[in-house]
Amino acid sequence: MALTIWHNPRCSKSRETLALLEARGLTPEVRLYLTDPPSVAELAEALALLDQPAETLVRWKEAERPAALTREADTATILAALAAQPKLIERPLVLSDTAARLGRPPEAVLEIV
Repeated sequence: MALTIWHNPRCSKSRETLALLEARGLTPEVRLYLTDPPSVAELAEALALLDQPAETLVRWKEAERPAALTREADTATILAALAAQPKLIERPLVLSDTAARLGRPPEAVLEIV
C-alpha cells in the first residue's frame, strides 16, 4: 500500500504520526508540503479522499489567514487559499490510494492502513 504524509517536521503531531506509521513497519513518502506545496488539483484530490468538507483542511488558528478564508467560504476559495499559503493546511495529512486521514490525533491515520 502506497502512503504519503504531508509533513511538517516542526509540528509535534506530524512527527508523532510519522513515527507511528514507521513503528508499524510502514514507510510513507514524506512530502514537505511547506517547501513542495500541493496544487489546487492535488488539494481537491486529497479532499475527495478525506471525504470531509473543505474547511477540514484549514488550520484555523493561523494568524495570517486571508479575510476571504472563512468557514462559510466555498470549496474553490478554500482550496485556492491553501494552495497559495500552504502553512494554512491542517497537518499532518496521510493519504493512501483510496482514503486520507488527518493525524489529529495521530492514531486516526491507522484507519486507512
